[in-house]
Amino acid sequence: MRRFSHLAYATLAGVVLVAAGCQKPAPAPAAIVPPVVVPPITSSATFTNPLLASGPDPWVTQKDGYYYYMHTLNNRLEIWKTAAMSELRTAPSKVVWTPPSTGNAAGNLWAPELHFLDGKWYIYYSAGPAGPDLGRQRTWVVENAATDPTTGTWTDKGRLFSSPEDFWAIDGTVLEQNGKHYFIWSGHNGVDGIQRIYISQMGNPWTLIGPRVELSHPEYIWENVGPPYVNEGPEILKHGGKTFLVYSASFCGTDQYALGMLTTDATADPLLPASWKKSDKPVFSQDAANRAFATGHNSFFTSKDGKEDWIIYHANSNPNEGCVDKRNPRMQRYTWNPDGTPNFGVPVAINTPIAKPSGE
Repeated sequence: MRRFSHLAYATLAGVVLVAAGCQKPAPAPAAIVPPVVVPPITSSATFTNPLLASGPDPWVTQKDGYYYYMHTLNNRLEIWKTAAMSELRTAPSKVVWTPPSTGNAAGNLWAPELHFLDGKWYIYYSAGPAGPDLGRQRTWVVENAATDPTTGTWTDKGRLFSSPEDFWAIDGTVLEQNGKHYFIWSGHNGVDGIQRIYISQMGNPWTLIGPRVELSHPEYIWENVGPPYVNEGPEILKHGGKTFLVYSASFCGTDQYALGMLTTDATADPLLPASWKKSDKPVFSQDAANRAFATGHNSFFTSKDGKEDWIIYHANSNPNEGCVDKRNPRMQRYTWNPDGTPNFGVPVAINTPIAKPSGE
């Protein structure tokens, strides 16, 4: 998400380990074994973060050998198309949707996500009236029947909401589970300004049916750096019979913006809050030494050959830069813990050579 103001704090901790050993008789000289020589990674095999100078709320999807990338641009929807994510900065892009000059979706276009559902492309995005008043943000959807989403015609399918609870709603994404589609978003309950994660079943790609169910709200200290107090940017990740809902917590204008996670079984009913277990600690957060602040609002993709898992996210390169366009997109490989949960590690330092995704 994107907003204004900022708030910072720092926590320092240190652990000192001291080890001592006893003298032992000198061992007999060992045979000399030549060292293993690892060829250096050449520049053609690496890339560096950030991928672009600016790119809040990055989103990536894959189809037919191409990656399609989007991020928040506020006044338009634009798609980048590339065969290699490591070459995003040189990839061509196309503006596919410009909002009307007036109306309820004329400005503040945030967090677009491109999904291929039921044989067509859909972009879900947040928008409201043009201007500085952000209190009327809602979620909207456009549709395209073309094979390539950078071609064809996009048609406005209107506002996506759970009637009659038409409240402030942003950052929508789609979960497919048990043969059904569900829409997951961040919104208000109509009573307070706390951002919560909601889910509702989809009757079709532009219509919600059934109840709106809350899955998460800020509970832990690391989720409550603000105000406002925020759970937002939900994203879905599936692996090993589990479904993970990775979300962003705390106000996006603070350096403490971080990723949290909910977990459920891949066959569970996602509309039941009891199906989900919430992590009591962030799963990915800032690293000052590596110049990664306000790390959040991510998405996931696999390498070209399908052998590696990657996360793409935004971060600020300096502290106290807030929730504005200084946030830049970065990506890095992640692995899996023995218990089947994702291990995102720590943000890789900017300008550090990283091996390109395998297959590129």
